[in-house]
Amino acid sequence: MLQTPLAFKPLIRPEYHADTVTLVFHRERLLLRDADLSLPPAAVAASLALATERTHAIGLWQDRYYQAAWVDDDAVPAPGYSYHGLRGLFGQLDEGLLAVAGRAVQVVEWARTHRFCGACGTATRLAEGERCATCPNCGMTAYPRISPAMMVLVRKGDAVLLAMHSASPYKRYTALAGFLEAGESVEEAVHREVSEEVGLRVHNLKYFGSQSWPFPHALMIAYTADYLDGEIRVDPAEIAEACWFGPDDEWPERPVSVSIASELINAHRPPGR
Repeated sequence: MLQTPLAFKPLIRPEYHADTVTLVFHRERLLLRDADLSLPPAAVAASLALATERTHAIGLWQDRYYQAAWVDDDAVPAPGYSYHGLRGLFGQLDEGLLAVAGRAVQVVEWARTHRFCGACGTATRLAEGERCATCPNCGMTAYPRISPAMMVLVRKGDAVLLAMHSASPYKRYTALAGFLEAGESVEEAVHREVSEEVGLRVHNLKYFGSQSWPFPHALMIAYTADYLDGEIRVDPAEIAEACWFGPDDEWPERPVSVSIASELINAHRPPGR
């Protein structure tokens, strides 16, 4: 499962470090060498003449200092390099590095999109000692956006409900999921989403785990819940298909291993399925 390496130390203030790694992004894509998907050496990153105000501390990992920067132009600094979407790097990039890059892209996208106050249009300033953009004119503050989303695996006896989401880039069966609405608790969102997406009622909610999901800035909060009543009735705008899978059924392909959905489903998957 994609998660921050245990040895990673997050930083907010920039540091000088003899071994510095600069993660360069254009929008939500990371600059890599095409031949082996390695990060560009320091000299290549330096050739972009990255502005100081566009460079942000990320943290320390494996005795290296990681910082991230963003550029407006997707022109590459040298032949053999290009910008790659992080989703396309599942299974190709070291998961620890992918997790650090996932943290970094959220920071630089926040910085890129909050250069000006959303209330009055004044240029913002970075607060001292915290990850916050402030407006010197009206006092508006903006922290990196985190969008909480619930995920739930509904259980009915020894069967579980898996669904194929209509808008998912991966056409695989997985657990139900959806973003929280203003004023909701996670548990309220679970009940609402299950009812809206598949027409069922559930009870006995139990927390399973959580995961940062930087696509672009979600926090996945996973639960299990027991079926209470109702018949499957999918909302086609959200769900393409939903089915119960039990021990005697042929189970679908597993979700991508970097997602907490894989952990949640595998914890309830019958042996050999």
